[in-house]
Amino acid sequence: MDVDTRLLRYFVAVAEEGTLSRAAERLFVSQPALTKQIKQLETRLGVRLFTRSRTGMTLTEPGRTLAERVPALLADWDHVLRETVSAADREARLLRVGFIASAANEATPLIIAEFSRRRPGWRVDMRQATWSNPSAGLADGDIDVALLRLPFPGQDALRTAPLFTEPRWVALPEGHVLAARDVIPFRDLWDEPFVAAPPETGRWRDHWLATDERDGHPVRIGAVTDQPDDWLSAIANGYGIALAPASAARFYARPGVVYRPVSGVSPSQVGVAWAVADDHNPVVRDFVRCCTDRAFPEVITTTT
Repeated sequence: MDVDTRLLRYFVAVAEEGTLSRAAERLFVSQPALTKQIKQLETRLGVRLFTRSRTGMTLTEPGRTLAERVPALLADWDHVLRETVSAADREARLLRVGFIASAANEATPLIIAEFSRRRPGWRVDMRQATWSNPSAGLADGDIDVALLRLPFPGQDALRTAPLFTEPRWVALPEGHVLAARDVIPFRDLWDEPFVAAPPETGRWRDHWLATDERDGHPVRIGAVTDQPDDWLSAIANGYGIALAPASAARFYARPGVVYRPVSGVSPSQVGVAWAVADDHNPVVRDFVRCCTDRAFPEVITTTT
């Protein structure tokens, strides 16, 4: 009997989280899609894995047996895959670097130049991820190292090193009543509709909505987007406003959208992240050093 490892990963998430909603958030999938995958696994195995109730998902006896064995099995499989891909990358002298739009920005070419100096003959393959994949593929083993905005879902299972911080500004439609201000207090934005990342991005979405800095004031969602172009279009068309890194004013300038500094909200942090299994990978370590050894004064200096 062949069982897709993806189904097993979904099973482990539900078993560990105890509810479909928390597991779906952890996996960055919708709850209906997760329910369908669990049912598919039960059908393939011919056993019931969970007892469903209003309080959550309780493992059955077959489910507990599977839950005891599967994490180690998946860990071994992940190790085999990572070693295989790493061997191929070493042979090709290729380092796969994932990134989320707006992470590192000006610093990226400088980091790559330093890495090329340290590792002559090596090539860096930069891979941009959507906002629905805030680890940029690192959590799935699709890349070797990532330049990311912190915090992001799954961060605790990976290694991270902060690089720099920059203020969070707000992106507004050009004709918005607040666009004429030089600095906007965050409290004045609380009742505005926001353009948000997909709900399954969890902590990432919450950070860019500043949910912890509203004194319990509810968030209004005007639109949900997953790509910078869609995000800018939603703002320009008046569906909502959005918090953004200060550097977005340079990198994501667009007619119909203006950026303004915001007071009363904490800054954004950029970091480099890598898998625990790569702690002793000399190539990954060199790239991380290229990031952490740099000073970034030019990155955090942003003018209106």
